[in-house]
Amino acid sequence: MNPLLSHLQPYPFERLRQLFTNITPNPSLRPISLGMGEPKHPTPAFIQQAMIDAIVSTPSGLASYPVTTGEPKLREAFARWLKKRYDLNVNPLTQTLPVNGSREALFALTQTIVNPCSHGRSSDPESAPVVVCPNPFYQIYEGAALLAGAQPYFVPSDPARNFAQDWDSVPNSVWARTQLLFTCSPGNPTGAVMPLIEWKKLFDLSDRYGFVIASDECYSEIYFRDEPPLGGMQASVLLGRPDFKNLISFTSLSKRSNVPGMRSGFVAGDAAIMKQFLLYRTYHGSAMSPVVQAASIAAWGDELHVMENRALYRSKFAQVTPLLAEVLDVALPDAGFYLWAKVKGNDTDFARELFALYNVTVLPGSYLARDAQGANPGAQRIRMALVAETEECVEAAQRIVQFVKSRT
Repeated sequence: MNPLLSHLQPYPFERLRQLFTNITPNPSLRPISLGMGEPKHPTPAFIQQAMIDAIVSTPSGLASYPVTTGEPKLREAFARWLKKRYDLNVNPLTQTLPVNGSREALFALTQTIVNPCSHGRSSDPESAPVVVCPNPFYQIYEGAALLAGAQPYFVPSDPARNFAQDWDSVPNSVWARTQLLFTCSPGNPTGAVMPLIEWKKLFDLSDRYGFVIASDECYSEIYFRDEPPLGGMQASVLLGRPDFKNLISFTSLSKRSNVPGMRSGFVAGDAAIMKQFLLYRTYHGSAMSPVVQAASIAAWGDELHVMENRALYRSKFAQVTPLLAEVLDVALPDAGFYLWAKVKGNDTDFARELFALYNVTVLPGSYLARDAQGANPGAQRIRMALVAETEECVEAAQRIVQFVKSRT
C-alpha cells in the first residue's frame, strides 16, 4: 500500500460527521445545511437538453472512446469564453484542455509537476520538495501535495486584511524548494479576490525560483462588486506575460452553471506545461464523455443563465448578511457563495450546539485550515455556504441569530 496515504487527514465533511456523532438535533425544526459548498440552484434546462440531444443525435452514440484532448469545438468554446470574459487570446489546441471538474485537475496537475526526488528524500520534511498552499484552504491542495511526495507549506494569512496571504513571511529556504504554488481567487472560504499587485509578487517569485502557479478560479462568476474578479491569466497579460509562463488556471461549470454532477471544467495557460499535463492525463484516463462535452459547449456559450444565477446569489446575500451581522462578525465577501464569520468561543462547539439546538449545519473554520506558524487561522470561524434557495437560507440565518442571542 502506498505509505503516503497515511499522511492524509480526514476530509472536513467526515470530521463534521464525527463531530455530530450521538447528537439528535431538534426534531421540531427541519434540517438546514449550510455546510457543503454544493450548488443547489436549478440546472438550466438548455444544458440538460443539450446533453439529451447529444445522446440522440451523435452518430456513434456512446459506442466510441472520447479523446483526452476533447473535441476541437469544445476547446474553441473555452477560447471564446476566455476572450469574452478576460479579453485573452489563447490557442485552443495548445493552451487549453478539458477536465472532469477542477478538483480532479488540481490533483492531477500536482502529480504532473512535482518531482519528489529533486531535493533529496521526499520522506524528509527538511529536504522534500514543497507545495505552497494558502491557509485556510481547499483540502485537495494538501492531499495532492502529500501523495506527490511533496511537503505542503501553509502561508500565514492576515484576518485584518480579509485573510490575505503573507507571502513575504515565507523563508527563502522554502521558496528554493517550492515546485508548485496554489492560489484560490476568489478564495474558499473567505471570498477574497487577489489584486494585481499580489499577482505581480507571485510572478516575480515564480521567475526567481522556477515554481508553477496553479490558479483555482472556480468561483469567478459569482461576485458582488461591479467589476468581475481578476483572473490569473488576465493578470499575467496585464503584467506583460502573454505566454502565461509557469501559470495554469482552473475553471469549472459546477458553480457557474449549477451542474456539479456534470464534472466539467477546463484548464488553460502555459503551453509547455499543458503538453506534459496532456501526457499525464493520457495515461491517467481523464477523457470527458462526448455528451458532457456537448452540454459543456452549450453552457460555455451562454452568459444569460450566469447573470441570472449571479443575481440570485446577490439577492440572497443581501437578505442574509445583514441578519447575521447583527450577532456575528461577518461581512459581504468579494465573491463566492460563502460567508466566513467570526464567532465567540470554540468554532467546533458553536457548530455542534447550533446543530443540536436549531438543526442548522455550518462548517467549523478550523477544519478548513491547519495549525501553522503557531496558529490556526480558521479557529473561531465558521463557513456558511448559501447555496440553498433564499427562503431556506434566511430561515437558517434567523435560527443562527436566535442561537447566538441565547448564548450571551
